Amino acid sequence: MSDWVNVATERELADGQRRVVDVDDVMIAVFNYGGEYYAIEDVCTHDGGELASGELEGDEIICPRHGARFCIRNGKALTAPAYEDVHCFPVRVDNGTVQVCDDRFD
Repeated sequence: MSDWVNVATERELADGQRRVVDVDDVMIAVFNYGGEYYAIEDVCTHDGGELASGELEGDEIICPRHGARFCIRNGKALTAPAYEDVHCFPVRVDNGTVQVCDDRFD
C-alpha cells in the first residue's frame, strides 16, 4: 500500500473544516464532517477546476466554478454539469493525526 501522508492533527481539522494536501502530485481534499474524515480528489470532473474552496452543504461540496455537487462521503457526482464521480481516498487517524493515502496503484 502507498505511504500514509499527514494532513493535520484532529484538533487542527475541526468539524466542518477541510485541508488540501499534495500526495505524489495529486491534490486531495480532506474533510471533517460530523467527526468523520473523508477524502476526495480535489478536481471537478466537469472541467478540472478545484473543488475544496467550494461551499460545503451537509456532505456535499459545491464546485465554485459551475455549481456541480459531489458527495464527500463517496465521491458521487450529484448534479450537472458533472456526470462523472471523483475518486475517494482512504483516511485514518493515527495517534491523533489525520492521514490519507493514494491507493489507486496498489
